[in-house]
Amino acid sequence: MSDYVTPQPLNGAATPFSPDEPHTKKQSNKPRLLFIVSLIFGVLFTGTHLAGDIQQSGLSFSGSLPLILLAIALLAALGFEFVNGFHDTANAVATVIYTRSLSPTTAVVLSGVFNFLGVLFSSGAVAFGIISLLPVELILQAGSSESFAMIYALLFAAIIWNLATWWLGLPASSSHTLIGAIIGVGVANAMMHGRSALSGVNWGQAMNIGKALLLSPVVGFACAALLLVIMKQLIKKPALYQAPKNHGAPPLWIRSLMVLSCTGVSFAHGSNDGQKGMGLIMLILVAALPVTYSLNRAEPQSSVPHIITLAQSSQQQLQQLSPLAPAGQPHAVLTAYLRTGERNVNVLPALAQVAGNIGATLNHSGSMANLPAGQVPALRNEMYLAAETIKHLQADATLALPAATRQNLQSLRSALDAATQFIPAWVKIAVALALGLGTMVGWRRIVATLGEKIGKHPLNYAQGVSAQLVAMGTIGAADAFGMPVSTTHVLSSGIAGTMAANRSGLQLSTLRNMALAWVLTLPAAALLSAVLYWLLISL
Repeated sequence: MSDYVTPQPLNGAATPFSPDEPHTKKQSNKPRLLFIVSLIFGVLFTGTHLAGDIQQSGLSFSGSLPLILLAIALLAALGFEFVNGFHDTANAVATVIYTRSLSPTTAVVLSGVFNFLGVLFSSGAVAFGIISLLPVELILQAGSSESFAMIYALLFAAIIWNLATWWLGLPASSSHTLIGAIIGVGVANAMMHGRSALSGVNWGQAMNIGKALLLSPVVGFACAALLLVIMKQLIKKPALYQAPKNHGAPPLWIRSLMVLSCTGVSFAHGSNDGQKGMGLIMLILVAALPVTYSLNRAEPQSSVPHIITLAQSSQQQLQQLSPLAPAGQPHAVLTAYLRTGERNVNVLPALAQVAGNIGATLNHSGSMANLPAGQVPALRNEMYLAAETIKHLQADATLALPAATRQNLQSLRSALDAATQFIPAWVKIAVALALGLGTMVGWRRIVATLGEKIGKHPLNYAQGVSAQLVAMGTIGAADAFGMPVSTTHVLSSGIAGTMAANRSGLQLSTLRNMALAWVLTLPAAALLSAVLYWLLISL
């Protein structure tokens, strides 16, 4: 890992990185050693805990194929987070490296550490928000060949597109890439089963995520520009508004601002983007090992009677509202409702029946741990169907439910989510390591783009601080609401906003390329994943 990159001079201006800097002549092996040791630790840690979970569940395999498929899928998911690390996290360290506030080696290691911490302290809401985009039938068919084809297709499509845009030095979004890949798989699955392409994706959730991805760059541009204007009015320090010099670091107080904002962006990025990898891994584990990972067996014993009570009372309240039995199998009724969003007279009776089944199953077993292995996947599917149906009903403005029923359904949904939407600690640590290790490589191509190719003048310290503070706040707010956003787009648009506010001018060619990557990413990833899914199903 070399120290300073040397971007080309801009409009005759001196570059902030000098090839004759003394400490660039001798490269340290410490970063490589740290990388290798962390990689070995991560592989051993993940493998040990996965094997322990399988052994504890009492599972046995007749052959090696299931384990091979599981290993490939897990490596692909962690590979996506690794690529995400050096693709997206380069944005977090770009300004602190460009302004010479930290050397690249120190910056990427520090960013990697805070990405790691961000993943560990994340809530998991973004992870399951991403998963809910998938077609409901693929989520319910855990362990089938179609579920594995789906996982492989969307993972490899996302990795291929991320690597392609990174190689071209374009700050494209890993969030857009993953969401595009999920949409492609859903559309392909629907068309291959003779349904409309529009029925293959949860478009309500897709619209919510799309709004967050669309608005966050606008917020980044406007707020970063406004913050720079305020800083100019309040902080009368000429050094803060100067471009980095050829030699030497900026004053300590400027370095402190840059480093603080860099670590904040890294933490927020880990908390938001790291959850995408966690969601993918949980999808893989539920598909490959449904008995082990379908239900949260670590839930306290007291939660089971609570779920039973809520399920039984919900069943009674819904049967009073719709006393007739559903016309058709309740699972099929709810699956169709989740796929199409079209509510009919059978939805409430079907939900009542499924809620009753959940209560009866848990009442018979007494706890999650005592549930027979053969009943685990079926119970998990019923819990998922009930929770997602309640979520859709709550968003239906045309449905008038009594306040007591609505409150009871909300409590049942929360209890069911706690039982099915969980992330083991070892998964968080594995994703955190992959994201942190990815941070340590690949940052060079993005640094020059953000530092010198957005504006017509090099980035100054105040612009870097403004863009990073806004990115940190925007990503943190999105994480609190469980919505994925793009670190790449928020930070790059923030830098563009500071360039506009500073009247530094904007390089339209770079903005055009970034906009092109923004526009093309989603359809390109969708097309790529759809083709891969079709090929895998065909083979």
